[in-house]
Amino acid sequence: MITNKVLTAYEQMAERYNQLIDHKPHNAYYDRPNTLALLPDVAGKAVLDAACGPGKYAEILLDRGASVVGLDLSPTMIKLAQERNQGKGSFLVHDLTAPLTMCADASFDVVLCALALHYIQDWTLTIQEFCRVLKPNGTLVISVEHPFFEYNYFNSSAYFDVEHVACVWKGFGQPVEVNSYRRPLGECITPLTNNGFYIDQLVEPRPVPEFEKLDPKHFNELNSFPAFLCIRAVKRE
Repeated sequence: MITNKVLTAYEQMAERYNQLIDHKPHNAYYDRPNTLALLPDVAGKAVLDAACGPGKYAEILLDRGASVVGLDLSPTMIKLAQERNQGKGSFLVHDLTAPLTMCADASFDVVLCALALHYIQDWTLTIQEFCRVLKPNGTLVISVEHPFFEYNYFNSSAYFDVEHVACVWKGFGQPVEVNSYRRPLGECITPLTNNGFYIDQLVEPRPVPEFEKLDPKHFNELNSFPAFLCIRAVKRE
């Protein structure tokens, strides 16, 4: 397990991550618009923001009329989410590889998990818990790093394996090593379909126009080959 390495990296990046999150291109103009587009109308709905980071998604969801519970591995991220949302929502430190003991059965209409599941080696328990806390016909929306992008990026020679990988991020202050798990496409799908969900929509996202103004190089690259994958799944009755 790489949990401690992931925690160390995000504790190191948290303050700068929060400062940049509103407009950092890959987050603000690639992941967020495509992931948000998969959400149903959340007004009056209960949303679990799993791996909430500094609370940007929660801020948007609260503004749309949702009640939000945010969870994150990083205590600093939780502090920043609380500060960003000024007493709105509920934010708790939690490792998504552990059961969601603070959440009752069928207590949420929507679970959102953006750019976090690739830090978990085996998704089974996590997806089972997402299913448990969702109401019947509830919606799960996830975004992850695209399996084909990662296979190329990490020069893998074992596509069908779930393998530990690491790279250095330089966009959030001092360079920091970020550890994660690269997996094949099937390992992004079967944990959902084997644990109470059907796939409703799968999106290989493209950046929105605002991205080009800030980073034309990656804007062109992302319009040629996706780096992320967004999935909407629905809890089976």
